[in-house]
Amino acid sequence: MTIRMIIADDESLMRSGLRLLLGAADDIEIIAEAADGAEAIDLTRRLGPDLVLMDFRMPVIDGLEAAQRLLSEPDHPQILMLTAFGTDDFVHRALQSGAAGYILKDTPPEELINAVRAAADGTRTLSAAALETLITARPATAAEGPDPLAPLSDREREIAEAVAQGMTNAQVARTLFVSTATVKTHLARIFDKLDVSTRVQLALLVNQARW
Repeated sequence: MTIRMIIADDESLMRSGLRLLLGAADDIEIIAEAADGAEAIDLTRRLGPDLVLMDFRMPVIDGLEAAQRLLSEPDHPQILMLTAFGTDDFVHRALQSGAAGYILKDTPPEELINAVRAAADGTRTLSAAALETLITARPATAAEGPDPLAPLSDREREIAEAVAQGMTNAQVARTLFVSTATVKTHLARIFDKLDVSTRVQLALLVNQARW
């Protein structure tokens, strides 16, 4: 399946670079570019892309507001936020908006392409740097409490720790010398036991267990 996407960034050089990089993938088609949030909204409504790669800070309407407006509409595309800023506030605001992910502009090319594929498939994704920013944003006072990972077996805890480090299923499989199918099976059990639905939520619980 080809992913039809729009690139929204106010820097023409960045848009050209992203088009060159992402357009080289066989399963990604760049159908339009937007220079501000208002244009991104208009193009999205007219062209119906599968995904919009949206810069966080743009003129006229900023990327976060544009994302929120689009995500409030029926049959909306997936939104992958793109920014040079990796503060935990930015990450939280992007995820709270319903965006499928948050990627930093200095993300390696292969990681960016994989993030686009994951987001288009409905999988919430963060670049490794953004994930690290999010899970290490410890509150000023950490509350004492039971181990949030207590329900997990030793193997499940290993996999949860690996996911919290930003590893893909394939990377976890190679690290632990198991099959990718086995990792997926364990992850399904982990999500069920911990009552989480995304890798980001799991990473936050893993970090909480370290406090």
